[in-house]
Amino acid sequence: MLAATQIKRAISRAGALAQPSVATPPVGARSLADLPAKHGRGAAFARGRAASPRGWSQARPGARRVVVKARYVKMRAGSRAAAVHLRYLQRDGVTREGSPGQLYSATVDRADGRAFLDRSEGDPRQFRLIVAAEDGAEMSDLRAFTRDLMRQVERDLGTGLDWVAVDHFNTAHPHTHIVIRGVDEAGENLVVAGAYLAHGIRERASELVTIELGPESTMERQAKLVREIDQERLTRIDRALLREAGNAAGGVIDLRTAVGEPRSDVDRRQLRIGRLHALERLGLAEEIATGRWRLVPGMEETLRALGERGDIIKTMHHALTRHGAERGAEQFAIHDLREPLAAPITGRLLGRGLGGDELGDRVHLIVDGLDGRVHYVELPAAGADAANPPIGAIVALGAERGAPGAADRNIADLAHRTAGIYRPADHLATARADPGIADPEAYVEAHVRRLEALRRAGAVQRLDADHWRIPADLEQRAARHDTGRSQMPSLRVLSALDLETQIRSDGGTWLDRQLLARDPVQVAQGGFGLEVEVALERRRQHHLSHGDARRDADGGVRYRRDLLATLERRELARAGGELATSRAVPFRMAASGDTIRGTYCEAIQLASGRYALVENGQEFTLVPWRPVIERSLGREVVGLVTGGGISWQLGRDRGLGI
Repeated sequence: MLAATQIKRAISRAGALAQPSVATPPVGARSLADLPAKHGRGAAFARGRAASPRGWSQARPGARRVVVKARYVKMRAGSRAAAVHLRYLQRDGVTREGSPGQLYSATVDRADGRAFLDRSEGDPRQFRLIVAAEDGAEMSDLRAFTRDLMRQVERDLGTGLDWVAVDHFNTAHPHTHIVIRGVDEAGENLVVAGAYLAHGIRERASELVTIELGPESTMERQAKLVREIDQERLTRIDRALLREAGNAAGGVIDLRTAVGEPRSDVDRRQLRIGRLHALERLGLAEEIATGRWRLVPGMEETLRALGERGDIIKTMHHALTRHGAERGAEQFAIHDLREPLAAPITGRLLGRGLGGDELGDRVHLIVDGLDGRVHYVELPAAGADAANPPIGAIVALGAERGAPGAADRNIADLAHRTAGIYRPADHLATARADPGIADPEAYVEAHVRRLEALRRAGAVQRLDADHWRIPADLEQRAARHDTGRSQMPSLRVLSALDLETQIRSDGGTWLDRQLLARDPVQVAQGGFGLEVEVALERRRQHHLSHGDARRDADGGVRYRRDLLATLERRELARAGGELATSRAVPFRMAASGDTIRGTYCEAIQLASGRYALVENGQEFTLVPWRPVIERSLGREVVGLVTGGGISWQLGRDRGLGI
């Protein structure tokens, strides 16, 4: 259930709370249902239920328990967050068979997510729900249940809704993710009463589950509560204990036996005592006298954190099991999103999915590290989605720290000579006179892009197109800017191929870079690190057998000179030849100094990296892909091939050096 303060804040931003005075709940208010909010669709239903003698469904005898998490998210123009969220909802392994999830809507079983996002363009917000029935595993058809629920929600709100959903079966409790557009059937802003979000949807879902499965018997309820006694998470028994402590003098819970106590009270007391003993073992409760207990301050927050950690560990175990790997709990490393990584993480991507409560715009990655540990890291969905590594890929996570300021030092040095003014035109003249700079225009443009980033951070000032005011402490300001930018880990894909594919590849691989590196990444003699050691030896034998390496008299291995470049050319020649059989024009290998002009058709993933396929009327070629070119898909591009890559000319009179 979404915290009352979160829902209240969101609804207040949308103008659903009538008066500023309701920003603070009345004394004793524990949820948004207790707030005197009178605006928003569903408010009448919520007020009627809250005022009824029985109140909400969870207090009704026999009602089936349903958990509903709700949030709404502001839609920002140009943001890809909504698309990323929808894509992750359909990720692999969420159905009973372990296949990708399938979006559906009120009318079709295979909904078009892209069309839904197109319709959502310009919406002020998007509602996101997770509906999980406690007995969902016993239900016959989650899709039919969801459609019945949404029809009832539409009746309660008095408007039709545009929504898509996907069912997930990858946890102990099957659940449904529902995404609703933030406008009503007339295209006006959809404002929903907070109490309806907090309780009304759960009420309707509980009614439907109870109709299908029948009322919950006393024995069923008792058995479920008994199972909660030893769980390391916040339970219904804990909530009852917290309420009792809040109403008791001094916060002391008195569970001493009373004369003539009804059997139902005896059972309830035994459940509480059993749970309190479990909490005592966790250091969250203490028995101050026989039958008299006090809860430790912060118990609720600690239990919620333990529950979240338990869910994360289950997710990590599930990812390891899919890969047939085993690791001990002592090898699990769960990183706090609020803290920067203490050290970079390099390893194999085992799993990914939505982070946190699965309602926001964060994703989690599970990485089997070279250090012998399995890491759980959360980062913004846009960053993870931009890299888009497949499961099994070799990835690196770390702070976005660039090289130690070579561009910053160049700019500071040039500005120091001219009274604090940097001129790109002067820099270009200097670069053209330097024979070591293959592409002076791209070289200077890279410095200007760096200055643009620093200008947005307030570190430098642009006077006009060819004059920049540079402070004397530029390098220190740039370092502070990079540090502030680096609190969230960045993701780099070192190889899109798994180890086994790299061993057999004819291209230049991450394993090859490890073999040739003067300072390779250190690997542990256990876990994935041990697998990498074995793979490196097999790759070494591959090179020896193919004539790309030889053994010295002392048993050492010497590799072919320019091995990586040789492997890359070899792979490009093979891949280009294979692609030429399905295209109407021949393949041509690009050489340094060539100007490439044509239509960017697609990206091709090879062992040596990712390449852009550029085709004109006579031929096609493969050149190194970079993110900057992706927005030119299907358009004409021009680039100059250099020894270290390619310098793209995208847009009129604008050079982007890569």
